[in-house]
Amino acid sequence: MPLRILVATRIYAPETGAAAFRLAAMVKALQGRGHHVTVLTTSSPGAKRSSPSVRRWPVLRDKSGAVRGYVQYASFDIPLFLRLLTAPAFDLVVVEPPPTTGVVVRVATALRRRPFVYFAADVSSVAAEGIGVSPAVVRVLRAIERWTLSRARRILTVSEGVSTAVAALVGQSDRIVNVGTGVDTDQFTNDGPAGPDDGGRYFVYAGTMSEIQGAGVFVDAFISIAAEYPDVRLVMYGQGVELDELRARAEAVSAPIDFRGTVDGDQISTALRGSVAGLASVRPSRGYDFAFATKALVSLSCGTPVIYAGVGPLKNIIADENLGVSVDWEPAAVAAAMRDALAWPQDAAQRQRISGWVQQNYSLRSVGARAAEAIEAAASE
Repeated sequence: MPLRILVATRIYAPETGAAAFRLAAMVKALQGRGHHVTVLTTSSPGAKRSSPSVRRWPVLRDKSGAVRGYVQYASFDIPLFLRLLTAPAFDLVVVEPPPTTGVVVRVATALRRRPFVYFAADVSSVAAEGIGVSPAVVRVLRAIERWTLSRARRILTVSEGVSTAVAALVGQSDRIVNVGTGVDTDQFTNDGPAGPDDGGRYFVYAGTMSEIQGAGVFVDAFISIAAEYPDVRLVMYGQGVELDELRARAEAVSAPIDFRGTVDGDQISTALRGSVAGLASVRPSRGYDFAFATKALVSLSCGTPVIYAGVGPLKNIIADENLGVSVDWEPAAVAAAMRDALAWPQDAAQRQRISGWVQQNYSLRSVGARAAEAIEAAASE
């Protein structure tokens, strides 16, 4: 029997980001199984209007364009509570972090006497502790997160590391389902135009620029080698709390670094296919040492090798599978990797192998299917 499912998330396609891509794959899989899915999300650049299946609401965004921060979260969460209370009959809600949204969903579903599933791409309290948030705030956040997760019918995670962190928080693991992570291999592919056509060489960073990712390591590394390679640029796509600082750092030395903001996936694909290497990082000791840097998978799916800096499961995978190079999160090590990458041969067969490896191992189609199965199981209890 078809289910009526609501998805509550502050980020959704066409916005770029791991959560947006992952949830879109989940929705597609659920709809493919005959279920009725309605996404309750935000108005976003390039997608301000609602559709029958994606209901958008205007929210406050920070200066980088992200829905990040207590006031920004509240601008989504408060209307969401009313939207859930007044929504037509539904069977289940799927909710994405932050925990404040989880609280809203727990209360609203309790009032509507319906279950919810929490899609935990991370553990916010662990991340907050890692970036140095006040211990008092971390304790409150941990209590909120534990309270929310304790009532979830299922908790979907993206890796074994996240599953372990969730189990430590809630004290049990029977409701935790690791559905994995991946990339949209239909959109991010080795087939298609490669740009730009100005003949120059460039590296691409495409993703969030925050204290967790530590994208500044690439800016510092590139600045240190820029004079040696006057034909080479660094292109940075995305947003984040460190964006202004990184831009100022580059401008102070007139480095050829282009900050192009948030663009759609097709533009990122085109840029990556023409680049020397994609760049991805997870900064150590920031609460995300177990995280998958999805931006690395995006680059690899386009057939582009990766320079990976920092920690996380992908560090060893990239090295073991010959998908680029993995180094410590340190500017000198990254600079050396950039010099080596500029000497890599542009081998079409190698790029096809890299793209094929992602399709076989980390396609979002399989992630969406596993998430859909877990949601169906939760609804049937």
